[in-house]
Amino acid sequence: MINNFSSKKIQKDLYKITKQQFSLEYINKTIKIIFENIVLSKKKKFLISGAQGCGKTTLLKLINKNFYHFYNLSPLCISLDDYYLTKNQRSQLSNKIHPLFITRGVPGTHDIKRLVKTINLFDKKKYPIKLNKFDKLVDDRSNKIEIISSKKDIIILEGWCCNCSFIEKKYLEKNFNKIEKMDNNYIWRDYYNNKLKNEYRSLFNKFEYSIFLKIPNFKNVLDWRLNQEKQLLLNSRKKNNLMKLNDIKNFILYYEKITKWMLLKKNINASLIIYLDKNQKIKKFKKKATF
Repeated sequence: MINNFSSKKIQKDLYKITKQQFSLEYINKTIKIIFENIVLSKKKKFLISGAQGCGKTTLLKLINKNFYHFYNLSPLCISLDDYYLTKNQRSQLSNKIHPLFITRGVPGTHDIKRLVKTINLFDKKKYPIKLNKFDKLVDDRSNKIEIISSKKDIIILEGWCCNCSFIEKKYLEKNFNKIEKMDNNYIWRDYYNNKLKNEYRSLFNKFEYSIFLKIPNFKNVLDWRLNQEKQLLLNSRKKNNLMKLNDIKNFILYYEKITKWMLLKKNINASLIIYLDKNQKIKKFKKKATF
């Protein structure tokens, strides 16, 4: 295995992404271990999952920037977020199924057919592959298209609900917040749960190795989501579209049930579990059987 891992390069990249300084010792005990687990697995298709703001995108950026130089492996890095339905498509879904589907997030608000097509193109080595982007600040699909022309060795999909299992009826029907009280007949929940059971499970089963970033609890999501929103603002010219505190508090309620369900010990089914502390720092790892 070619191994040109550079802690100093990761340190520099992390600072550019997060504006935080990480020690070389920390990087060697965390990022290096994650990278080597991916490479040594000898798999080609990987999932990265975890709650909002936990660091999935940062990890994906580090992989995308460095894997070829470190290991001579060219990754195709994609995000579930970029496959959200357009605002118009969600509007149609909200009119047809339930008004709560106007808000992106839960299973059923992604274009899974388009995502599967991307994966199939990778499997068949058919290039170029065209990747759309989703602009969260306007809550709609962007006109920008990334064209992947050269062959990729591995594919990595990151997403907050990746590898989530079908939710048990009793847990599903318990109201966790004010949003769920707007779903009195469980139409919204039943719909996204059936999507999890069918379309999404078929999607997740295409992958060979999964990584789960486990947060301490759901309370961390608000603070981390606020930091994520600030990063979005720094990288965009749309300064007036930043979500306010109350908007974010309301927004994460749509994610609460599934996030908490995925944090239950019995539901964690990942090849590599990364435990985070309240400061988003990695504190330990645990390997499990691949799925």
